[in-house]
Amino acid sequence: MTVRANQLAGLSAAIERVSRLDVPADTVLTAFFRENAAMGQRDRAFVAEGAYAYLRRKRSLDALAATADPHKLALSVLVRELGFSMRELQPVLVKDDAVWLADFKFRARSALPPAIAADLPDWLWEWLCAVYGEAEATALARAFQTPAPLDLRVNPLKTTREKALAALRDEGLDANATPLAPLGIRIAGRPSLVKHPWLADGRLEVQDEGSQLIGLLVAPRRSDMVVDFCAGAGGKTLLLGALMHSQGRLYAFDVKAKRLAKLTPRLARSGLSNVHPQVIAHERDVKVKRLAEKIDRVLVDAPCTGFGTLRRNPDLKWRQAPADVAELAAKQARILAAAATLVKPGGRLVYATCSILPDENDAIVDAFVAAHPTFVQKDANAELAKAKIEVDTGPSLRLFPHRHGCDGFFAAILERTK
Repeated sequence: MTVRANQLAGLSAAIERVSRLDVPADTVLTAFFRENAAMGQRDRAFVAEGAYAYLRRKRSLDALAATADPHKLALSVLVRELGFSMRELQPVLVKDDAVWLADFKFRARSALPPAIAADLPDWLWEWLCAVYGEAEATALARAFQTPAPLDLRVNPLKTTREKALAALRDEGLDANATPLAPLGIRIAGRPSLVKHPWLADGRLEVQDEGSQLIGLLVAPRRSDMVVDFCAGAGGKTLLLGALMHSQGRLYAFDVKAKRLAKLTPRLARSGLSNVHPQVIAHERDVKVKRLAEKIDRVLVDAPCTGFGTLRRNPDLKWRQAPADVAELAAKQARILAAAATLVKPGGRLVYATCSILPDENDAIVDAFVAAHPTFVQKDANAELAKAKIEVDTGPSLRLFPHRHGCDGFFAAILERTK
């Protein structure tokens, strides 16, 4: 496969834009493709894949390329990350490109300092080494350097995993059951399924396997009153509603109306009738106070650094600093304390993040339990075992891409005793 000049130009322009790191990468690329509406689907996929590859490997690529020139950075991505040969690139090389690429390929064989080789900021690399040890941090960093697979979740109100797998395989897709989540399907190769009929009619939803396991820890029953406290676009809300068989009452709270609005079309195609989206001004909103001690199950999928999702959102590691972790931890503690007021005696509160930092996970839960003696932490392993899921990560759920193949997640079950 050869690269065309317009593809290289598009990738160069996209790299220049995402490298500013002033806006989330997905937002940048959405705007970029809107501005370049004539670009075909295949070229868009080429540009998106290259731009994300650059963000995943930004630090080592910048060091080896020794230039901020987007054209040369694009060439370095194509050669080192996407596996294009000099012969395949020959038609689009200009001026000194061939000489520069040969020199780049020679430098790429050099050893790099650990944090640069890991493609992480110094502070985050040092933090991970302190928590997990250098060997584990290295394995984790390597996982973050690779693209994530495409995970789907079956909507059990509309189909079964067996039917979905058969249909996807009949289309020639490399589809397999996820090893842990009972409703999950993993597609190899990341094909574009945006307009796939099974996604359009709600039989399937895009959802990482780890995210699916969070819903199983909540374990809502049909007649329960449930609150998804930080619902966002509603991925976990839809799973909770399905687990409730569209019975009971499920509130989807969020402070961002725009974010919650993304749930509306997903909800319409899901077949659920028990979900009630509500925008709240803050965690102590009157809508929250009205439900004090009335809720059976509460999920707090807390806002976090998102460092467990760096395969999918690699710009997050470049756009955040230690101060952001501290600020988020304070917010997480406030949200968890507010959500706890909803839980009735005997009820369950699940605190979850897509972070791998103890400051956002264990530290928040430990401080909460110390300050709220009516809550006790329960064993996540035992809850997952009820769903016939064999994974042992200790009393709290801890998922890592290099160990479990899904995004990094943390979750703790907290039950109110009285």
